[in-house]
Amino acid sequence: MTAIERSRTVAVVGAGTMGQGIAQVALLAGHRVLIYDIDAALAADGVGIVQDRIERMAAKGRLDRTEAEETAGRIAAAGALADLAGAALVVEAVVENVEVKRTLFTALEEVVEPDALLATNTSSLSVTELAAGLAHPGRFLGLHFFNPAPLLPLVEVVSGSATDPDAAERAYRTVLGWGKTPVRCADTPGFIVNRIARPFYAEAFAVYEEQGADPATIDAVLRESGGFKMGPFALTDLIGQDVNEAVTRSVWESFFRSPKFTPSLAQRRLVQSGRLGRKSGHGWFPYGPEAVAPQPHTAGPEEAPEKVTVVGDLGPAAALVDLLEEAGIAVTATGQGGPYIELPGEGQLVLADGKTSVEFADVVYFDLALDYRSAGRIALSAGEDTSERTLSEAIGLFQKLGKQVSVIGDVPGMIVARTVAMLIDLTADAVARGVASAEDIDTAMRLGVNYPLGPSAWHERLGQDWAYDLLHNLDERCPGGRYAPSLALFKLGYAAGDEEGAR
Repeated sequence: MTAIERSRTVAVVGAGTMGQGIAQVALLAGHRVLIYDIDAALAADGVGIVQDRIERMAAKGRLDRTEAEETAGRIAAAGALADLAGAALVVEAVVENVEVKRTLFTALEEVVEPDALLATNTSSLSVTELAAGLAHPGRFLGLHFFNPAPLLPLVEVVSGSATDPDAAERAYRTVLGWGKTPVRCADTPGFIVNRIARPFYAEAFAVYEEQGADPATIDAVLRESGGFKMGPFALTDLIGQDVNEAVTRSVWESFFRSPKFTPSLAQRRLVQSGRLGRKSGHGWFPYGPEAVAPQPHTAGPEEAPEKVTVVGDLGPAAALVDLLEEAGIAVTATGQGGPYIELPGEGQLVLADGKTSVEFADVVYFDLALDYRSAGRIALSAGEDTSERTLSEAIGLFQKLGKQVSVIGDVPGMIVARTVAMLIDLTADAVARGVASAEDIDTAMRLGVNYPLGPSAWHERLGQDWAYDLLHNLDERCPGGRYAPSLALFKLGYAAGDEEGAR
């Protein structure tokens, strides 16, 4: 199945920001483009805005002047739906309302040719539900562009229950030809990105609600240790707390209130208070000329131990052995027991595993890092029985490695580790249910929300049992189903040749 020919017309219904962006993408790809809006003035304004963007591109040397003039001449406003009769593809970008969209597509069916594709840009509604009642639902699908469409590469190509595979393939190849990065996805709540991304917000909010750490500290740990570009508190302030909470609630309701997607009460209270983020001047953080940004908790200086013993294989934290030796800390390694780092005071430094420090005599947990060498910050957690000496030695050890240290509450799974484990689990479950391939999910999460690694890449790096074991421990300490590892994640361990037997 080939892409839609460049000689064919592409129509966009809805002249808002997203509609303008999609129109610009199709226009620059070489198509004639029509913009239709129920408000004719908005359609005309949309055409003008796109043409102005083309002109600015020419002024900056990004387009040849002659090419820019020819391109700008291929876009026009349509006065009526009937004017879209010759379009090979119609993309809808109107209000997120099922009845409005279904009425629109019913009308479009009577206008366009039998081979034309009809696509919705919805980010939250069911493609299958929107196609219900259409005479030819096989040509209907979702094309979820991310905003701003001209700049962001990702497009989720969503097949509803009735979508013809050839129609989905034609749309996929068309979007690919437009210079975008399409990913295939079945019609599921949240599609790929909005489904898989929920733990990035939810686990941060949970740590906050459990009094584990304040928002500034959690954000700093996820950025500086986890490698994420923005922390979830700052990001939801940017998105808008009402918008982010509504998406979370929609996914939760669509999955019949599964505990995996339970919304945050703290975020609900934020929305109810009107603290919606940057747009209201206050969200998790304050904004405006007089606002003072909260700083993450950072431990004061402590003496580093002169020597440590590494017991067992540190697994994802194995790079610490070289870093310790490079920092001048004498390391004795033993293959028996562990895994942990034994400090001079006989306390243990253990990678987050879903358990809590209070369960042990003298343990400090340290959080997962994307790369322990480049990480700028490490989180530590200690229990009531952890000695002051052990905590001091643990802080000093990581400070000796050039890291800032944030000491958080005794929260099982800590911050980065529990977030990554949940991302891995939701991805394994989605792949097993045929939502999308592991490769497409990784691509979507890297390009759609700028994650440093896709969940499957994290899984491969950390080991086949790492996420399962951590979530199993978390589930025992926080029962209710939220952290219960999926059957798909359980099976992955065996598929990789795990012969440990019962866990």
